[in-house]
Amino acid sequence: MTDDVKNSNWPAIPYADWRDTAQTLHMWTQIIGKIRMVQSPWLNHAWHVTLYVTPRGMTTGTIPHGVRTFCINFDCIDHQLIIESCEGEVERLPLIPQDTADFYQAVMTALDKMSLSVTINTKPNEVEEAIPFPEDRTHSAYDAEAVNRFWRALYQVDRVFNNFRAGYFGKSSPVHFFWGSFDLAVTRFSGRSAPDHPGGMPNMPLWVAQEAYSQEVSSAGFWPGGDAFPEPIFYSYAYPTPQGFSDAKVSSDAAYWLGDLGEFVLPYDAVRQAKDPDAALLGFLQNTFDAAASLADWDISSIQRRHFPPGPAG
Repeated sequence: MTDDVKNSNWPAIPYADWRDTAQTLHMWTQIIGKIRMVQSPWLNHAWHVTLYVTPRGMTTGTIPHGVRTFCINFDCIDHQLIIESCEGEVERLPLIPQDTADFYQAVMTALDKMSLSVTINTKPNEVEEAIPFPEDRTHSAYDAEAVNRFWRALYQVDRVFNNFRAGYFGKSSPVHFFWGSFDLAVTRFSGRSAPDHPGGMPNMPLWVAQEAYSQEVSSAGFWPGGDAFPEPIFYSYAYPTPQGFSDAKVSSDAAYWLGDLGEFVLPYDAVRQAKDPDAALLGFLQNTFDAAASLADWDISSIQRRHFPPGPAG
């Protein structure tokens, strides 16, 4: 893989070049995400299960364990999994080619050693072939360079998504990484209830989808690709989908409506190779949101910010 020199901050991440590693990393993030999920109180729309992008990789953030707390970090520079407790204990596990079964056992052993034992449902979610983690000898690839490039893309996207999020004054999600669908997402809410979601995600309970989509949303995200669609993309959709949304005009000529998924798609490479990647991505996010909110008749005027600092706080 080679980067375009002009936009080397946005690395090339063709899915075919790191497919096996991506699938393995998907399983490993599920293990770590499930640890956070079972230890954390439920937050609306499953916001308590996600991971967050950091200057070195991804983190669970603080996880409660009785009167103690801990966190788990993926270090995508030195390629370690780092478990830290509130007492200062640290366990470091190397991120190297290894069976998912061995990774799972190493994580659980480290937690036991730190008196932070956790029990999770070992069946992965939102994948067709859900091999239980302790039995998974299929997913074992780990290309450190590819993982580093993926994380470098993630922190650029995270940065732009957070700028986009700041422009909406209503309820919005954090910018967070969902390990089930393996994507970085940010969601805006109208404040109105939505009809029950029909579900359809493999190996995910219907009630989870229905709680996640219990309110009207406009959601956008970044997905690195998969076997069914082997290309890294940005996406934007609305639930429920307003009439006429698929015909909305989008700023980028590279963006298009993907009917099978019911969402607008913008190839990652179109952003990476743009003269101004930030502007290209922000334009796509804003255009698709404006279309969704307008066609669904969101009352944006009712949620305008009444006070705003005139400049940096001093």
